[in-house]
Amino acid sequence: MASAEGERWVGLATDFSEGSRAALRWAADNLLRSGDHMLLLHVIKEPDYEQSEAILWESTGSPLIPLSEFSDPLIAKKYGAKPDAETLDLLNTVAKQKEVPFGKQVMAVVKVLWGDPREKLCQAISETPLSCLVIGSRGLGKLKRVLLGSVSDYVVNNATCPVTVVKSHDG
Repeated sequence: MASAEGERWVGLATDFSEGSRAALRWAADNLLRSGDHMLLLHVIKEPDYEQSEAILWESTGSPLIPLSEFSDPLIAKKYGAKPDAETLDLLNTVAKQKEVPFGKQVMAVVKVLWGDPREKLCQAISETPLSCLVIGSRGLGKLKRVLLGSVSDYVVNNATCPVTVVKSHDG
């Protein structure tokens, strides 16, 4: 996908937290441009097989879901995702703001994955050739990062594309 002439796929890892919103804002201000494709990667650690379609897509992740569809709470629920209104509003605004006269807006799609966020993000990156990935940081201290493991540290060291880690300013 990333190899098509003039077409960039920018990945954004999101858990719908403030850190993810900070990463999205950074990407909008510094990286995204008209005509880019933005792939939101959302990983759910523990799938709810009774309430979602996780059992159908657990090994491969969901199909690419257009942001306009994913914004519908019933569609998001089918995949076990619980996106917040603030993030969805920000995503829709970013996509429209990058539109230039006679140009294209940023095309945003979502892929939901189930399992360990570190492994699933790296798997998605290798299966969907991205130009780059932007990920937020929870701002764990050194001790917590060692004990709990940092998703962003793991992805930086194992991803097959450049990765930018954005720290949230709220601490």
